[in-house]
Amino acid sequence: MTASTQTKTIHQFLADAPDVDRSELWGALWGILSEAKDKITAELEVSPHASGADLDYWTSPDGGYEGSLNPYVGDPDEGVEWLVHSWIGNRKASILDMNLQVWLGPHIDVPHLVIVFGTVPNVFHFSDLVPRRDPMVDVDYLNRYFDPINSSWLQLRGDDRFSWSVSHGTYMRAFNSPIANSYMALCPDDEAVQILGDSVRERVDTWLGWVRDAKPVPVEERAALRERDHLVRRYGYTLDPMNELSKKFLGAERVDELVAVRAGLGQIADLDG
Repeated sequence: MTASTQTKTIHQFLADAPDVDRSELWGALWGILSEAKDKITAELEVSPHASGADLDYWTSPDGGYEGSLNPYVGDPDEGVEWLVHSWIGNRKASILDMNLQVWLGPHIDVPHLVIVFGTVPNVFHFSDLVPRRDPMVDVDYLNRYFDPINSSWLQLRGDDRFSWSVSHGTYMRAFNSPIANSYMALCPDDEAVQILGDSVRERVDTWLGWVRDAKPVPVEERAALRERDHLVRRYGYTLDPMNELSKKFLGAERVDELVAVRAGLGQIADLDG
C-alpha cells in the first residue's frame, strides 16, 4: 500500500489534542537525535559556540514553553561549519520540535544533514540530505548521492503506517531533496520510534561514509559554494512556518533571537565578511 498524504496544519493537529503529555516520547526521540549527534561528533571535531551560552535549557517566563539550544562549530574550511542540536516546545502539552542539523564547509560538496522529530501530539519526522549542487542539471551529483538510496526512500514512502506530511511553507517544499522524508506516524509510538530510529541510523551511517570518501572541491569553487550554503542555511531557518507558532508562545522578538542562534547568523556574517 502507498502511504497517504497529510495536509492538516500544525495548528489543526494541536487543536484536536492540545494537552497530551509527550514527556516519555520526547525522551525516546531526543535520545535518537543525541545518539546521532554523538556518533557524528566522535568522527567530526566540533566545539560549543559562544552564542549558545545559557541556552542549554531555557523556559519562557510563564514556564509554558521550554527548550535546549546547543550550537557547535568545527573548522569552517576543512570540516563541520555549523552543527545545531536543539528542541523547543512543551513536553506536557502536545507540541515539540527537535532538530539535529549539520552544515559542512565548502572543502567538499557532500549534502548537508537535517534530522527532525516532533509531536503534534502524534509523531512527526523529517530528514533530508540537502543538495549542494543543482540535481536537476548536475546529474552526476544526483547519481552519486541520491539515486543509490532511492530504494530505501521508496520503501519508507510506501509504508502505510506513515502519512506523508506536506509543509504549508513553499520555501520548505523547495528545500526538499528527492529523498526527503516527511511523515506523520499513524502507528503506535513505540513502533514509530523503532522504525524511524532505524531510518535515522541508516541515513547517518550513509552520510558519514560520504564525508569520509569525499573528493575535495577545487579551491576556486569554494567561495561560490559557501555563498549558496549560507543562503540555504539562512532561509531554511528563517522561513520555517514553525517559527510563527513559537511566536504565539514567546513573542516575535524572542523567537527571532533563538532563530538567529539556531541558524548561526552571526557566524555567517563573520565568514561572509
